[in-house]
Amino acid sequence: MANKSGSKPRKLSVYLYIPNIIGYIRVLINCVAFSQCFTNKMFFSILYFFSFVCDGVDGWCARKFNQVSTFGAVLDMVTDRISTTCILVILSQAYRPGMIFLSLLALDIASHWLQMYSTFLLGKVSHKDVKDSTNWLFKAYYGNRMFMAYCCVSCEVLYIILFLISENQNRNLIDVLSSNLQKNLLLSLLVAISSVGWIIKQAVNIIQMKTAADVCVLYDIKEKQKR
Repeated sequence: MANKSGSKPRKLSVYLYIPNIIGYIRVLINCVAFSQCFTNKMFFSILYFFSFVCDGVDGWCARKFNQVSTFGAVLDMVTDRISTTCILVILSQAYRPGMIFLSLLALDIASHWLQMYSTFLLGKVSHKDVKDSTNWLFKAYYGNRMFMAYCCVSCEVLYIILFLISENQNRNLIDVLSSNLQKNLLLSLLVAISSVGWIIKQAVNIIQMKTAADVCVLYDIKEKQKR
């Protein structure tokens, strides 16, 4: 009985880690944001981006206060994946061809799911531990926080821009982009800068998916050889 009662405060303390509390706030912010996305685009965009900024803040807090936790990492990734999924689904309805955004959605979920699963198969603590990878871009992405931040911010900024300039449903993506970029030089520059980071992040997702899939296959082969 003493052990059980003694474990409860420790369990609760993990749930109440500062970065995890920020994670809960992110979930609430995203719920409010997406509930308003069709009625107030600017309000949605501000909340969505603020939630994304909190994603960086909770990571900093986890390291600063020595409150890194598996639960926090899972909460962080699940929140990221759900928010990205939601905005990509919205964009798939706003533009033609919508399959572009649905394909990006599938790539994002598949690559991160496989990466998380392969991390546990290898006995690693973090899915960002890719020191043993032979791919320089993959190692640079997870090994340099500033580079990773640039790619992630670029991706989210590009999606927000596409959301803000969307007009009626099922408009051609290229037509909408062309008409808006010709009118606004600053917007053109922002799209160009964010597109570079977006391209790198999608390349990393593909590399991540293939690398993680290889780990799963090699694990299966080793398990069969043991029998």
